[in-house]
Amino acid sequence: MASSFLSFSLLFITVYTADGFMNSRVGRCQFNSTELKDIRYIDSYIYNRLEYLRFDSSVGRFVGFTELGVENAEKLNKGSELTRMKAQREAVCLPYAGLWFNYFLTKSVKPYVVLHSVTPSAGNHPSMLVCSVYSFYPKQIIVKWVRDGQEVTSDVTSTDKMADADWHYQIHSHLEYTPKSGEKISCKVEHASLSEPLYTDWDPSLPESERNKIAIGASGLILGLILSLAGFIYYKRKSRGRILVPSN
Repeated sequence: MASSFLSFSLLFITVYTADGFMNSRVGRCQFNSTELKDIRYIDSYIYNRLEYLRFDSSVGRFVGFTELGVENAEKLNKGSELTRMKAQREAVCLPYAGLWFNYFLTKSVKPYVVLHSVTPSAGNHPSMLVCSVYSFYPKQIIVKWVRDGQEVTSDVTSTDKMADADWHYQIHSHLEYTPKSGEKISCKVEHASLSEPLYTDWDPSLPESERNKIAIGASGLILGLILSLAGFIYYKRKSRGRILVPSN
């Protein structure tokens, strides 16, 4: 399940003029394999954040987007610069495509799954199970729900795969359900990093709200015992150092 598309960008020239305008040129390589036919080279000319001229290897020539850009494109398409730009796809992009493709797309990171329930606030609405899948790479992943060994195809909604800004992704799948005694519900995850599907079973033995109450109560009890023990120790130390005065 390798990524179907990568974009590698190279910033060639950025020039800031004294009057505050910016003229820049950006070259980038786009590829989905290490084959030359699957590589696209784009060289953009930008003035004050407006792209006015571009060479695109998929088009095979310069294209202008403004009056000045069209004028420059006509001149460049007739000169040696066009030949040089066509060669950039192989000279610049091909080495980087092999490097990036082999380094990044052969790596994978296993996801971890958190399964929890959401109780409706009011009414007779069904409960909601949420299967949250975190920190996986590459992006392609399949998340399914399984009830008693059968794949669930209705009452399921999923978010888009969301990037974590560190090459990892997350996704959340929701299942509306009405709890039934004895049923088994699982979240099934398929990913390139896994040799076999990862199943996470839902345990309805204790509602999440009750588990939270128990955890809070236990924490309070432990804190109370600690404070009581500290008070007892303090009392004993004070008593040991006290001077008794005889009464008349």
